Amino acid sequence: MSGVLLITGASRGIGAACARLGARRGYHVAVNYVANEEAANLVVEEIRAEGGKAEAIQGDVSKPEEVENLFSQADLLGPLTGLINNAGILDMAARLDEMPLERLRKVLDTNVLGSMICAQHAIRRMSTRYGGKGGGIVNLSSVAARLGAAGQYVDYATSKGAIDSLTIGLAREVADEGVRVNAVRPGIIDTDIHASGGFPDRVEKLKDTIPIKRGGTPEEVANGILWLLGDEASYVTGVVLDITGGR
Repeated sequence: MSGVLLITGASRGIGAACARLGARRGYHVAVNYVANEEAANLVVEEIRAEGGKAEAIQGDVSKPEEVENLFSQADLLGPLTGLINNAGILDMAARLDEMPLERLRKVLDTNVLGSMICAQHAIRRMSTRYGGKGGGIVNLSSVAARLGAAGQYVDYATSKGAIDSLTIGLAREVADEGVRVNAVRPGIIDTDIHASGGFPDRVEKLKDTIPIKRGGTPEEVANGILWLLGDEASYVTGVVLDITGGR
């Protein structure tokens, strides 16, 4: 695969795993990060050490002006052929009636509006309607969209339900314009996002509730994402793929 693959929130976890695998598949990877420049640069260095191409680009997807700059910087690397809307945030576990408005806005601005704005920029570059040559978008949803995350992260689950709807609707809008849009719903994956919600040992505690009896790895999710972007999935669009170990 050739062209530029832009991955939001790619300095760690699933995003970083996608960046490494994408580079191995031949993409020039734009590794987006918000604040952790050191981690993003480490991902870039790992990719380059394997002979791949990557650049770190700062930008907060919840801020439209920074998204515009992010895509402008990615344009310098070559034609965009893929977007992975991976950036997302999770706050401490709480009931919905205990969540301040600031938290709700921050989660929705980042997880929903950020993904939508990034998708807008990607479509304007990849769609044949705008003179593009096609491409693919994969959005990061979550099994929480199905389960609801009651008593913990209803705001996060709501944002991921919106990602499912975005995926289905956008896929149908651009299906005849050379752009495929899909999503993945990861289950309990061993990343540091659990610490953000106050449960750093969540994977270990919940592994017995998963039919496969373990948490997933970022690499296992990345494999599904890169498959959806690749030619092997050329007739797949509007799909939300569960990567949950059967949960």
